[in-house]
Amino acid sequence: MKQTYLVTGGAGFLGSHLCDRLISMGFKVICLDNLITGSIKNIEHLLRDGNFKFIKHDVTKYIDMKERVNYVMHFASPASPIDYLNYPIQTLKVGSLGTHNTLGLAKEMKAKFLLASTSEVYGDPLMHPQKEDYWGNVNCIGPRGVYDEAKRFAEAITMAYHRIHKVDTKIIRIFNTYGPRMRKNDGRAIPNFISQALAGEALTVYGKGNQTRSFCYVNDLIEGIIRLSKSKINTPVNIGNPHEMKLIDLARLIIRITGGRSKICFRKLPTDDPRQRQPDIRKAKNFLKWYPKVNLEDGIRKTIEWFRGDR
Repeated sequence: MKQTYLVTGGAGFLGSHLCDRLISMGFKVICLDNLITGSIKNIEHLLRDGNFKFIKHDVTKYIDMKERVNYVMHFASPASPIDYLNYPIQTLKVGSLGTHNTLGLAKEMKAKFLLASTSEVYGDPLMHPQKEDYWGNVNCIGPRGVYDEAKRFAEAITMAYHRIHKVDTKIIRIFNTYGPRMRKNDGRAIPNFISQALAGEALTVYGKGNQTRSFCYVNDLIEGIIRLSKSKINTPVNIGNPHEMKLIDLARLIIRITGGRSKICFRKLPTDDPRQRQPDIRKAKNFLKWYPKVNLEDGIRKTIEWFRGDR
């Protein structure tokens, strides 16, 4: 019997790549998505595959699953600042009610469970780089708090289900990831910069552009997810690329690769925008034998090619 994976948020950027990988490994995949930020376009190529099923459903509502599920992977959530500022209550509900519902399903099915968490649980960090044992510096009532606290609650209830109900749970803390299928209006740095550069517009940099991020290509991230899903680790694991760079340097890199002549314009720094992001990935290296392989320039070129083809 083939194992069946349930992927919530499976029509989103990361979820659709995960569905691709699981199908390629020979598993059956059930994709649940309410399409608030996901798109059928991301999974269109899978709809004719007999091992793939799409169900339009909001995971904050009861999940009535008729067939046996062996693994629940909870990726449903708005994930970009534009999305969770537009859908603050939905973001809080999918992190709380959605995680509760999917954990309940995993418990009922005696399935394994993987939570897609985020580096945002560290907030605007006072520790650098960020290790998994760092508790974070989050403004719980700030505009970004709806996403940060939703994920922090999701981690807490996931560990509670592991300790109390003995559900075999995994938690991945995802750092900035990029690649094909990102939306042009995503609001994050790489799709913003690429879209603006290809349109010949000025690239919008917030503050002075000295805030740092660490960007991981999507294929590397998916490999990390698969390795974590097979592991015996139940506590959170950082998955990301530790190569740190300033956003002003990222903007200049994208202008150079696109061959454009765009200028850079500066805007006011958003409230609670993290000043630094860099994962400590020693845990992933030691226990999962995982580390990112795609360098930033190669990944950016692949992403630009996709944006050009999708215009």
